[in-house]
Amino acid sequence: MKSTVLNVRTGGSEVVFDLTPQCAAFVDGAGDGLLNIFVPHATAGIAIIELGAGSDDDLLAALGDLLPADDRWRHAHGARGHGRSHVMPALIPPYATVPVLTGRLALGTWQSIALVDLNVDNPDRQVRLSFLTDAG
Repeated sequence: MKSTVLNVRTGGSEVVFDLTPQCAAFVDGAGDGLLNIFVPHATAGIAIIELGAGSDDDLLAALGDLLPADDRWRHAHGARGHGRSHVMPALIPPYATVPVLTGRLALGTWQSIALVDLNVDNPDRQVRLSFLTDAG
């Protein structure tokens, strides 16, 4: 297994951050296998979604509707509504797996790999990329 960690600065606002170029570069020329993308944080997730056509803003708006940044959350430290960031990974898991064929991500035409982060208190994230292949 080949593995690396990406350091991503998401800043102080909610974000859908495109990881596709880094993922594509990581598997470039690697043959056939599976790319696992994992974010080892309790308040972030990985989504396969169309980006750049408004879907990223739509996703943040939908999460805002489902998980409002208000005072209802029992897990309450940091920014207002911080507890919702801990619930979000139950909806957008902290991992995704993408097939890789001849060293290229086998994504659909409009699919991208994105880090979803609602936690404005933690602007620095790590994302682990692991490429699994049949060595036999």
